[in-house]
Amino acid sequence: MEMINSVGRRKSSTARVYLTKGSGKVTINGKDLKEYFPMPATQAIVLDPLKIAESENQFDVKVTVAGGGFKGQSEAIRLGISRSLVKISEDNKKPLKEKKYLTRDAREVERKKFGKPKARKSFQFSKR
Repeated sequence: MEMINSVGRRKSSTARVYLTKGSGKVTINGKDLKEYFPMPATQAIVLDPLKIAESENQFDVKVTVAGGGFKGQSEAIRLGISRSLVKISEDNKKPLKEKKYLTRDAREVERKKFGKPKARKSFQFSKR
């Protein structure tokens, strides 16, 4: 197996994921997973697809991610890893699809409108 690559997106984050045979090392933007995402919750989000596919120590994951915050980035990486695992083996598709890891979450931040303090919030209405 050579390098398998895929793209994951969430909010304004874009992650390019490269999977190769290896020992389970995860590198994000040149840093180790624990260094890039110090919070255990975001680390779990990134590693979830590998746990579900039961291939935690089989592949090395190299990720280039840009845009957004840590939550959007971690979920973009999760989608990219899930897509790569499906490219490797179709057997991984069913359990990942049940967890909804193969679905692109298309929700984006709504833009602010003029005449309003936020996207939808309005100033207090006075009839008289």
